[in-house]
Amino acid sequence: MRKAIALEFHKIHRRSVWMIVAAMILVQILWSIRGVGRMDAHELSQGWMFFLYQFPLLNSIMMPVIAAVVASRLCDNEHKGQTLKLLNTVMPAGRLFTAKFLCGALYMLAAVLLQLVVIVAVAYAVGFMGTPPFDKLFYYLLFTTAVNLTILLLQQVLSLLFVNQMVPLTVGLIGGLAGLFIMFFPQNLERLFLWGYYGVLMFVGMDWDRVTRITDFYYTPVDWAGFISLAVMFCVIYIIGRALFVRKEM
Repeated sequence: MRKAIALEFHKIHRRSVWMIVAAMILVQILWSIRGVGRMDAHELSQGWMFFLYQFPLLNSIMMPVIAAVVASRLCDNEHKGQTLKLLNTVMPAGRLFTAKFLCGALYMLAAVLLQLVVIVAVAYAVGFMGTPPFDKLFYYLLFTTAVNLTILLLQQVLSLLFVNQMVPLTVGLIGGLAGLFIMFFPQNLERLFLWGYYGVLMFVGMDWDRVTRITDFYYTPVDWAGFISLAVMFCVIYIIGRALFVRKEM
């Protein structure tokens, strides 16, 4: 499996995948920094919660697009060169499927880790009050990575099954547009849409007072049932997607 993963990285090392991911994350960072430049004392006291509320909103819009681009870059080489059948002679199709996913997963994990580094760095630079909530930051890493990888898996299945990469890329764009709007649905409906799990697994809420125009953030209980639902969804997509790829006419 190590050789298969190394081969995937070798095939895309000139395809600027890192630059694409970094550019999308940079947009998120610049957007978030705009909101902390003029914080007063009350807002600085809630700075950690502000970031942990804002970044899932940004992720719901942009992470599906990043996942779609990463999956497409990983898979369109084989379609363009018509090398899927050739690769199948040197490794099982199932191993190829898993290697591509693990390769893409490292990009998605790196994106979340970069976000965390920026959150902590900006927090200290601006002067957020209190010590970093390491348990909450860990939850953010866990939940965001879980949603990212499930969406990446779906996008990879589509990218492998469709020769025309505009199909999976369109799904990613629509998912990104729908991700934010889904957050306004009742949570029971949110659970029905994969892209809604950035909202389902949020653990920071917001109250805005129309009279005083003061915003207060607060922590909410972690939705472990939602996390389990996401894990089940991941397993279903993996099993079905891998089976479809293995049986696909190369």
